[in-house]
Amino acid sequence: MTEQQEQLKVYTLTGIFTLSLRLIVGWTYFSALWRRIVLENKLIPDEAGYIGEKFNHFLPNSIGIKPVIEYLVSTPDLLWWAMVVFTLVEGVVGLLYMLGFFTRLMSIGVFGLAFGILLGSGWLGTTCLDEWQIGILGVASGFTIFLSGGGKYSLDYLLLAKRASLASKKWLVWITSGELPLTVRQLSRVAVCGAVLLSALTLYTNQTFHNGVWGPLHNKSVKPKVEISDVTINKDMLSFKVYRVEGADVYGSFLIGITLKAPDGKVIFQKDGEELAQLPSRAIQNDYVAKVGPGKHSLVIPLGSKATLNITDPGLLNLPQGTYELVLTDISGITWKQTVTIE
Repeated sequence: MTEQQEQLKVYTLTGIFTLSLRLIVGWTYFSALWRRIVLENKLIPDEAGYIGEKFNHFLPNSIGIKPVIEYLVSTPDLLWWAMVVFTLVEGVVGLLYMLGFFTRLMSIGVFGLAFGILLGSGWLGTTCLDEWQIGILGVASGFTIFLSGGGKYSLDYLLLAKRASLASKKWLVWITSGELPLTVRQLSRVAVCGAVLLSALTLYTNQTFHNGVWGPLHNKSVKPKVEISDVTINKDMLSFKVYRVEGADVYGSFLIGITLKAPDGKVIFQKDGEELAQLPSRAIQNDYVAKVGPGKHSLVIPLGSKATLNITDPGLLNLPQGTYELVLTDISGITWKQTVTIE
């Protein structure tokens, strides 16, 4: 009996020690709902700041869940519902996590949400490894609180203290708080194995996203990178697909030049930023919710956006056979090139 009381005391104290972790991490998830619904409405698809576009930014370099992200950003209606559900889940999980109600069940929710954030956006962060740190620390927090439970300062504690019939149900502690029905040896194994697996996950994702373990460090959020594919010339129309795969997520790549060069280097046609800013909507076929579109003085390509551009020019008619070079120029001076062969 004394040993059982001591173990219960240990769990109570452990829950108190992790209180600040529970409150702070819980707020990071509840605040997602607070920001998107209460402070501003970020669930309106056609307005700036729509959370679906932010979700689209995850796509280019996510690991494991890329097909899911691509499917959702390709189906705007389903994406909206997914963002609504995701926001509500974050809000409910975060709030109950802070209150310590069904603490262990909510810790599994935090673990799952953080794991999804880690895999989807762990590569993002312009000044440091922002999203990776958020994801990996959230995963560790979820696991830690699952072991400790809510402790004395939780709704679980109040509920179980007042209802002895509930406290006697051994299965209930697995989703609330209190003493887990494990020996010290079993609990030690769970804690150590979990720590080892999470450490491996930390090193793996840190290396995959940033070369943070060995090799030259890289940050894919600093410079814009646009991939060019499916380049064709048909009569007076040049068609090609652009896909923005790197760079800061808070602003687009500003395209200020599209140039087509002949095999001898002669410029066949060229459009500057002002001309690109006047491209009609019919010339741009977007694949995802993050849309390529005309800006004030350039063509704006947001992170994660993919679109087919169809540009007509009389100079494209009756071009001789050969390999031509398409050059895209960003406002930063970066250029991206692709060849197209006319046979």
